[in-house]
Amino acid sequence: MIAADQDKIITVKTPEEIEIMREANRIVAGVLSMLQEEVRPGISTFRLDRLAEEYCRDHGAEPAFKGYRGFPASLCVSINEQVVHGIPSKKVKLRSGDIVSVDFGTRYRGFYGDSAITIGVDEIDRERQKLLEVTRESLERAIRQVRIGNRISDISRAVQEYVEENGFTVVRQFVGHGIGSQLHEGPEVPNYVQSKASPRILEGMVVAIEPMVNMGTYKVKVLRDNWTVITADRLPSAHFEHSVAATENGPLVLSRRQGEVC
Repeated sequence: MIAADQDKIITVKTPEEIEIMREANRIVAGVLSMLQEEVRPGISTFRLDRLAEEYCRDHGAEPAFKGYRGFPASLCVSINEQVVHGIPSKKVKLRSGDIVSVDFGTRYRGFYGDSAITIGVDEIDRERQKLLEVTRESLERAIRQVRIGNRISDISRAVQEYVEENGFTVVRQFVGHGIGSQLHEGPEVPNYVQSKASPRILEGMVVAIEPMVNMGTYKVKVLRDNWTVITADRLPSAHFEHSVAATENGPLVLSRRQGEVC
């Protein structure tokens, strides 16, 4: 079943397809839980990428990002002022006090999973800790809006209001998205309320909600590698993401990690 979102197509999944997506996202969740244990001062972002891909393939899935539109790695690793799409490198090693966002996707039995977390490396300062807590909570508030009959703008409003109440800003140039048999499907899921019409949430919709929250300005720019997005003022940014299905019983978080605490 499909619904039109202006020029994009929103696919509505069957219960069987959602179950496959749940398995795809369980693998993503396993990768992120593993990376959370591996993040430490001195480890290279390339090593994190290798670990993520190995875990994914060992569990019967393919890394979704590798080769996608030319992206050269399996894992997006973005440090401090890097917002999203950081490219892993043998030369880049984590340092105590950094915050590092890891974003991973899988393709499993024809469907995709996608999730992200931001992790503090050792002890981080109070401002960075608040940034992580607010971003994570804005995602949880957004997830609660994934209810049949609500609009995508309800998700957007939940993120924007909470983030701005706490003195931070939401990135506007990059947004969340529908997900299913394609990594990026309709509808777009902005983290701020737009003036244009917003589609209704239907049973069987699956969306990847991903607040990208900056300590300073919401403005960003893309580096010369044509992938890495950084904040325009070079202040830190955090990124959390879950893939969520709309069901008759309310939101179903497909990518929830066991014992999730961040």
